[in-house]
Amino acid sequence: MIQGKRLLILGGGESGVGAALLGKQQGWEVFLSEKGSISDTYLQILKENEIQHEVGSHNLLRLMTADIVVKSPGIPDSAPVVKQLHESGKTIISEIEFASWYTQSFIIGITGTNGKTTTTRLIYHLLKTGGLDVGLGGNIGLSFAAMVAKSPKPFYVLELSSFQLDGVLKFKPDISILLNITPDHLDRYHYKMDLYAKAKFKIAENQSENDVFIINEDDKETAERYSNYFLSPKLVKISQSMLSGNRLNVAGYLFDLHNTVLLGKHNAMNAAFAIQTALLAGVNVDSIQQGLESFKNDPHRLEKIKTVKDVLFINDSKGTNVNAVYYALEAMEKPVIWLAGGLDKGNDYNEILPLLKSRVKALVAIGADNKPLKKVFKNMIPFYEIPDMIDAVKQAYALAQPDGIVLLSPACASFDLYKNYEDRGNQFRDAVNNLNTAS
Repeated sequence: MIQGKRLLILGGGESGVGAALLGKQQGWEVFLSEKGSISDTYLQILKENEIQHEVGSHNLLRLMTADIVVKSPGIPDSAPVVKQLHESGKTIISEIEFASWYTQSFIIGITGTNGKTTTTRLIYHLLKTGGLDVGLGGNIGLSFAAMVAKSPKPFYVLELSSFQLDGVLKFKPDISILLNITPDHLDRYHYKMDLYAKAKFKIAENQSENDVFIINEDDKETAERYSNYFLSPKLVKISQSMLSGNRLNVAGYLFDLHNTVLLGKHNAMNAAFAIQTALLAGVNVDSIQQGLESFKNDPHRLEKIKTVKDVLFINDSKGTNVNAVYYALEAMEKPVIWLAGGLDKGNDYNEILPLLKSRVKALVAIGADNKPLKKVFKNMIPFYEIPDMIDAVKQAYALAQPDGIVLLSPACASFDLYKNYEDRGNQFRDAVNNLNTAS
């Protein structure tokens, strides 16, 4: 643990405010600096806890007095204030690192490009229904620091992004999980996959031989890169060979996914990771099976909205990259009308081309600028451009009849027409519900 008196927090969101609360509790002289705005909820927390803060600018002279800097994950290293702090020799860490200094609890950390939230929530659910006292947070829900400060638990299940792992020095999960590595957020890594992958592998770099690192041996990037790192923990491998129909064989035990919401092979792999983790944490087999069947996933992740006259509508608005769309299409068992588009992130759509003939009946492009999609797909499958969600759903419904699936899985960010992927998914859900009323 780094010693000092003055703690600087950069960023006034969940991560920053959580770190500020923990720092104040642990006797640091805390100052939080947010160049943008802070929500009324977080401002109230800062005021109630008498935490000094500034909003709308950075007082560089004040910042330079810090002994340690906790940087929120949304702030890139390229930000001028971060560069200046680096150049002055300041140690800059993530809130995850800082929180880990003040707990001896059992930590399960999950990272990967796709499937993090589902797997994290499923692990939490299996442990909780298995009788363990467990906290859920990190990149979802409460920050790790806020939980350590306000609601300590003997077990923590943490979703960890590459941005959070970038700021790790000594953070060490007891069980670390790397689900997969596919191109995403490369703008933060100078468009180099090696740098992005290195951030993901940081989840295991401080583990000892007494810890466990669970990886997906079917994932090409993970399998090819694992040998590049000198890692100490016990390695446990997950693969699709564990899956037969709707059944998973994990550590010699059979689990049935038939009566669960976990659609597709990718969710079966998420379940395998979660089951393996629960077994390692001491949850019994019967409890795990019951937990699988009672689990409810978050909205916008292969969420079944409803069936309208034999047409099933599925909301996968969280599918913001090509790999996520591949998994979504792979899970479909009927002809698909695919709603896609938005803010293209330089997507390479080659990965999903083999699935088009067997899965996709037509594509309805819903972005403000559909040129990237049009370039790839217009001459391959029926292609419609309908940016308005209500009209897009109506057209998709007509195309999907008599017995098909309308799948919103955009492969793109949502910020061209929506506040975020949740807003996009909610508007899709509303359009479907209104369609049902009209029909």
